[in-house]
Amino acid sequence: MQIDHRFQDLTGIDLPIVLAPMAGPGASGLAIAVAEAGGLGSLPCALMDDDRVKAEFGIIRQRTAKPINLNFFCHQPARFDADREAGWRQALAPYYAEFGLDRDKVPSSDRKSFDAERCALVEELRPGIVSFHFGLPEASLLARVKAAGARVMASATTVGEARWLEQAGCDLIIAQGFEAGGHRGMFLTRDINTQIGTMALVPQVVDAVSVPVIAAGGIADGRGIVAALALGASAVQIGTAYLFCPEASVPPVHRRALRQEAADNTALTNLFTGRPARGIMNRVMRELGPVSDNAPEFPLAGGALAPLRAASEPSGSGDFMSLWSGQAAPLAVELPAGELTHRLWSQACTLLGSR
Repeated sequence: MQIDHRFQDLTGIDLPIVLAPMAGPGASGLAIAVAEAGGLGSLPCALMDDDRVKAEFGIIRQRTAKPINLNFFCHQPARFDADREAGWRQALAPYYAEFGLDRDKVPSSDRKSFDAERCALVEELRPGIVSFHFGLPEASLLARVKAAGARVMASATTVGEARWLEQAGCDLIIAQGFEAGGHRGMFLTRDINTQIGTMALVPQVVDAVSVPVIAAGGIADGRGIVAALALGASAVQIGTAYLFCPEASVPPVHRRALRQEAADNTALTNLFTGRPARGIMNRVMRELGPVSDNAPEFPLAGGALAPLRAASEPSGSGDFMSLWSGQAAPLAVELPAGELTHRLWSQACTLLGSR
């Protein structure tokens, strides 16, 4: 089988394995372990302020000189809609009453989008690779990122998005299939009904663009890696399988759900942030429906759910928290991240019949 080695050639990474940037579970420890094992370690920056990013990246640089991927969101700022917010709070009112919470005391919810300040941070840290979710930043900022020496990756959930990314100057494209856990990288469409599975999406994207393609979604063992490479991918991005590693900062409730409830039990939902993301079904998803027109725009929906999570999680409940998971969670094994990376590639090499 002919394997496309351009991912390694462009990035300087030994193995064609990318740690998916997972805001919350993923921090310096997970990125270091994967990088030292030969994969591409990723640091998710969407939930971190600049000082936290600098601190985490400083820890990484103390322990590895390998290239690292800094990941950012590129969403448009949300427009506050008073009527929609009122409808959302009304939908959640029975739960607030159940826990004796004040409906008027709702914290704000925000995710920092890539801007000039974030761009200056990239120029200062010079990570080697920078990836984006929900599209790309404006052309002037993207040019500055590339001038700082970074290779640029971004997620596409359709062939049209992949073509758009290549035309905008993306160096590598992550073809994110419907199976993937966490947020969909959708930016040219909002229709989740037409989203495509990984094994159908990857070869279409490979045929449509000239840059290397990274397969993401439903890949958790060597079989998935080989399948992706056979379809023309140059590398794979893996997220959910790494949630089982001790280096991942996963709350006990979430970790238990991954072990016991993920099989045949994930769905796309917009309840927790306002954008479609795949997670394990829980009470609020079942009772309100996974997708609700009441949920405010990303990332505002999460504010009203935060008090409910805070009230229920201490008792061991995951009823009101985002339990992000891809569809391949049952294939995952519990190993340190470095060992898992070696195991994944060893399995792939055995199937490929080479060392």
